Amino acid sequence: MSTVRFDRAGVRDAIADLDRPCFVVRRAGRVGAGNEPPEPGTGHEVVAVAPPAGPRQLGSRAFVRRHGLKAAYMAGSMAGGISSVDLVVTLARRGLLASFGAAGLPSERIERAVRELRTKLPTASWACNLIHDPARPRNEKDAVDLYLRHGVSCVEASAFLAPTVDLVRYRATGLRRARDGNVVCDHRVVAKVSQAGTARFFLRPAPPELITRLLRQDALTEEQARLAGMVALADDITVEADSAGHTDRRPLVTQLPLLLALRDREALDGRPGGVVGIGAAGGIGTPQAAFGAFAMGADYVVTGSVNQSCVEAGTSAAVKALLAQADIGDCAMAPAADMFEMGVDVQVLKRGTLFAGRAAWLYRLYREHGGLDDLCAGDRARLEGELFHRPLEAVWSQVAAYLGRHDPERAERARDDPRLRMALVFRWYLGSSSRWAVAGDRDRQGDFQIWCGPAMGAFNAWVRGTPWSTPDNRHAAMVAEALLSGAAHHGRLAQLRLAGVRLPSWCAASSLDAVIASQEAPPALEHAL
Repeated sequence: MSTVRFDRAGVRDAIADLDRPCFVVRRAGRVGAGNEPPEPGTGHEVVAVAPPAGPRQLGSRAFVRRHGLKAAYMAGSMAGGISSVDLVVTLARRGLLASFGAAGLPSERIERAVRELRTKLPTASWACNLIHDPARPRNEKDAVDLYLRHGVSCVEASAFLAPTVDLVRYRATGLRRARDGNVVCDHRVVAKVSQAGTARFFLRPAPPELITRLLRQDALTEEQARLAGMVALADDITVEADSAGHTDRRPLVTQLPLLLALRDREALDGRPGGVVGIGAAGGIGTPQAAFGAFAMGADYVVTGSVNQSCVEAGTSAAVKALLAQADIGDCAMAPAADMFEMGVDVQVLKRGTLFAGRAAWLYRLYREHGGLDDLCAGDRARLEGELFHRPLEAVWSQVAAYLGRHDPERAERARDDPRLRMALVFRWYLGSSSRWAVAGDRDRQGDFQIWCGPAMGAFNAWVRGTPWSTPDNRHAAMVAEALLSGAAHHGRLAQLRLAGVRLPSWCAASSLDAVIASQEAPPALEHAL
């Protein structure tokens, strides 16, 4: 029997039952809704129908199939292990893709994480970050060696400005022909880019000169080399808009359409990049933002900042507490440790820490002076007292000892180049600040470098007044599922609006509100059709 209800709770429940269709009806001037069509002869006029719109209907089925997932969702990598093994495991077990934050970690730490992930997730899909570091290309090679040795089947490639021989090596060594003759790649690549220009080479096959180089090194078979010229360098490309860490702070509403159009031109020209998935990252902190990305055509969405405040994130309780207090405007740009001399910035949290201002001051000193010996007494005293907590000579000794073990050539150059020596000393502070944050060093809270984008503030506003206001109650899988189900809910509301149904504001209550928020009687239903 059809059950159409006209009371407010009944209408709300029918709209919120996303796994079933929703029928909005009118009878005798009253508006009702149900999940089955009204029976003939009851006087019900069907004025709008919305099909099932659950989280599994969001995004691209190809992305879901390619990675063996339940939904088109990914938790992007956060460097230094902030995207921890625990975070990857908890999401993978729910059928969601997550990437371990390998960037900035020593090889032995990455290897331990990979071993643990393979043990805990023998069949589930997961990824590891592969970051390009032009100053230390050996790190990229070592990471690829490790991933190939341990059978890591998916990497999230970030900071690549051009194809590299080791990225191509990872991709091409996974290529083979299936029995049906189709090309299969056992090494999936999810590229992270912020500009259309960078995305272009990921949409194309690997450069022939790099394939030839690998052939000469016996790193590829002839068959792998042939197949490498037939597939795009990436399976998926994430458009990273205004996000935490390295970012151009470009709006998602402008960047995502650019990448989608670029991919579609590849498809029209019959190139292999036409099947590459395009995902959206940056600002995904609420169901409305996730729905907006899907509505613009994103094949999947990627979260970052919001995961950093969850229980499973590999950072300190002090950092999570600061993140949970952030508003949308509590972000600032600060010099990046890995590209300090180039003037490249990262987006960080400014609330509760002095890092952004101090890091900007270091860059001004670097630009205006030829070396540490050129600093005035006042600047030197402030550096040693407020930032370094030790004499500059002691910092340089520590830096020189590290470089002597890991990069002796640069150590030698720095001894004869006072400006390079100054940059390396300043980079010591920038690099240490993120580690102090992860460790929760109370004596260094003013120097915490916490990568954060505006999605964090949006998320906090969404969950304000609920148990999720407290970081101890935030779990990455629950956050992901609430974002997805909330996005699906907003998708249904959009379908009804397009059908001419005007909905009161209480209908937009998200899945989170329905599950954990305090329930209040909704205002009077004021539909107008």
